[in-house]
Amino acid sequence: MKEFKKLPKLTKGDAVSIISPSADFAGRWPWVLELGLDRLESELGLIPKEYPHTRKLNANLKERADDIMQAFSDPGTKAVIATIGGQDQIKLLKYLDKKVLLQNPKPFFGFSDNTHLGNFLWNLGIPSYYGGCILTQYAFEQGMQNFTIEYLKHAFFDNGEFELKRSPEYNDITNDWATEKSLKTPRLMEENEQWYWSGSNNAEGILWGGCLESMVVQSSTQIYMPKDEDLDGTVLFLESADGNTRSWIAEYVLTGFGERGWFDKFQAVLIGRPKAWELDLQIKPTEKTKYRKEQRDMIFSVVRNYNKDIPIIQNLDFGHTDPQVVLPKGGKVKILSDSKKIFLNY
Repeated sequence: MKEFKKLPKLTKGDAVSIISPSADFAGRWPWVLELGLDRLESELGLIPKEYPHTRKLNANLKERADDIMQAFSDPGTKAVIATIGGQDQIKLLKYLDKKVLLQNPKPFFGFSDNTHLGNFLWNLGIPSYYGGCILTQYAFEQGMQNFTIEYLKHAFFDNGEFELKRSPEYNDITNDWATEKSLKTPRLMEENEQWYWSGSNNAEGILWGGCLESMVVQSSTQIYMPKDEDLDGTVLFLESADGNTRSWIAEYVLTGFGERGWFDKFQAVLIGRPKAWELDLQIKPTEKTKYRKEQRDMIFSVVRNYNKDIPIIQNLDFGHTDPQVVLPKGGKVKILSDSKKIFLNY
């Protein structure tokens, strides 16, 4: 089983690095960034520090990579947080200095396109946290979700094992940040469905995974995928970014993993609730239910073609819907199928 560095926890009053390693939305909609940074300080007690390109519009790959390296090398900060995801982060990984990162390991928070940096760190044995971006979780319109805050506090401040719970409600209908007044419009919360659990075995392992769309390009390049032996004793986690992600895309990614023999290495599979609604794809509740069921059934089918026994749990509260569990990537997870409970080690 791959070994990971044990990173020190933070205390209130610590400074944290704020970077934009993917999209430039922090500069495009600064009112969202400001709200998120205010909440970082008021809700978590942490002090944000920005870098030369945190708010720069159209920052190029090298500029964003420079911010990453500055953030990790900065002796004055204790963690690194992404403002949001994007689409092209994999292209900047070639500019990162592995030696410097290994000499200055810090917990990194981000999801979606930040899968790439998180997996890059994972390959180096540096754990990170999948979730908790400034614009999305901290600037959530009607206030940060208590459920999200609970898991952020575990990630920042706590050591030990904590249960992964199910939120009674969720949101995947977002507002248009292009107008500042959108921040005063509460998000619609809907009743959460149950977990969908297949398999009776208990399991435990090290978390590896990320955003499905990011896994497509990771699989295509092959450059930053883990070594086969490093996946021994791991638990795969995946989630899809939006309703434009057709189920065949997930099917192809999972089939690729299966043909590599990875489902003999994965001890379990955890799937986040698919985000089904977008500003440019405003579908009805019945259509959202249909979309999620189609993806869910396909995942059960593909994984079972390769492994009949490992636990598969779907509709978990991580990924592109809120509230959000912040997953410890590179941390241990324990799955108890007999009691239908999951525990995360922070």
